[in-house]
Amino acid sequence: MSASSQAAGRLASLTSWDSDWSGLRVVVAGIGVSGFAAADTLIELGAAVVVVDASQTERAQAQADTLRIVGAQDVLLGPEAVARLPKVDGAWPDLVVTSPGWRPDQALLAEAACRGVEVWGDVELAWRVRQRRGKKTAQWLAITGTNGKTTTVGMVESMLRAAGLRAVAVGNVGTPILDAIREPVEYDVFAVELSSFQLHWARSVSPLASVVLNVAEDHVDWHGSYESYLADKARIYENTQIACVYNAEQVETERMVEDADVVEGCRAVAFTTQTPAVSMLGVVEGLLVDRAFIEERRDHAAELASLEDLGPGAPRHMVANALAAAALVRACGVEAAAIKRGLQAYGPGDHRIQTVATLDGVAWVNDSKATNPHAAAASLAAFRPVVWIAGGLSKGVEYDDLVARHADRLKAAVLIGRDSSALAAALARHAPDVPVIVVGPVHTEGDRPSGEAVMARAVEIAAEHATAGDTVLMAPAAASMDQFESYAHRGAAFAAAVASIGTGRTGSEDRGKE
Repeated sequence: MSASSQAAGRLASLTSWDSDWSGLRVVVAGIGVSGFAAADTLIELGAAVVVVDASQTERAQAQADTLRIVGAQDVLLGPEAVARLPKVDGAWPDLVVTSPGWRPDQALLAEAACRGVEVWGDVELAWRVRQRRGKKTAQWLAITGTNGKTTTVGMVESMLRAAGLRAVAVGNVGTPILDAIREPVEYDVFAVELSSFQLHWARSVSPLASVVLNVAEDHVDWHGSYESYLADKARIYENTQIACVYNAEQVETERMVEDADVVEGCRAVAFTTQTPAVSMLGVVEGLLVDRAFIEERRDHAAELASLEDLGPGAPRHMVANALAAAALVRACGVEAAAIKRGLQAYGPGDHRIQTVATLDGVAWVNDSKATNPHAAAASLAAFRPVVWIAGGLSKGVEYDDLVARHADRLKAAVLIGRDSSALAAALARHAPDVPVIVVGPVHTEGDRPSGEAVMARAVEIAAEHATAGDTVLMAPAAASMDQFESYAHRGAAFAAAVASIGTGRTGSEDRGKE
């Protein structure tokens, strides 16, 4: 039997924390949040672990020192460390566990594939170790989508807790699922946010219920094509046990469910912001209702909550997120009253259509989480007139449809990002009368480009174009990593820049919103 066949056989047997992980040779690709959690877990399990990362920052060095102390065989940092697959204990590894951001064509991962070395993501590893002798195993409710994941995960967590269940939001939301599994708390349910990157490397996961909230062109540079992106999103439905929840207003998600290989007896349940048919959740006369998880669903609907429970003037996408969350927890047996309490208790997180100030009648809104055109469209649709701060790492997407649909809302556009040419070209084609100002790199101490300085300049320019009744909306429609550490860093830079010009009187935060 070949070495790769032996490794495959052993990996197939690793289905719980109590399986024999000792001596398993593993390379962990990445030393960030998820990579560190994966390496730490594998070391605790007794595997021989080598960690690699291109970063040589102080934080990476500190993480490396910690992993060496707890028992990593080696930690290799720097660009050369990720150029090829390292050996572990003098032999090729049995397994590579990769961090979500690593593309499949990255040199180390590509070599692993050529050598027949299996590659898992942190989510696959988490599923394999979720069961532990003497400890309760949490059910998984899995959430993905181009937009709205974090909001929906937060709503699910709030609803579950309102029902008296021990629940926590994990995954792409920020808390590594491996850390939650290793906590002493015996959780009943995990609300698991999954990115398309994480789903690409997940094979064994079998959630209680799952949902694709929506899909739009995104991360084409990582996946290679929109079709491949959709295929990875669709993985969330594989092996689902109770309910595959889909968006009735987007046929792509319904097709994903139709094509999924699920556990026998699993149901397809839709959500819609319109009047629901049988086996759907939807809206009737201002009420969120359920026609899927009740016995008399052919003739009746169960009231879950009201639109007012989402807060005043909740936009359509927020209603859709609430219905998707409700469908997931209903699959988990949660009563209607807990859904209402959960929505009332839920507060949206930072950086998602967040009003940071209203100065001299101008509302300043931070939507740094709008990292693609689909997300930016949702926030642009909520305001007029808009001075739009946008741009960043485009991820290979197009902007024509976004600009064409919302050109009449734009008073001016201020473009950031190292290369805003695609967005500038779309504005020239579809909004030729809108002033467009491009903010180039701003150099600060040490002559290094500064994201904070770029944002400060963008805010200054936006302030020059905005008058009372306008909204300055920072909805980049692009990723942040070209000039910032993360979307949160970008949002914080925007809020800080707005605070620095905050010399006017604060007025109504709802001004300018539709």
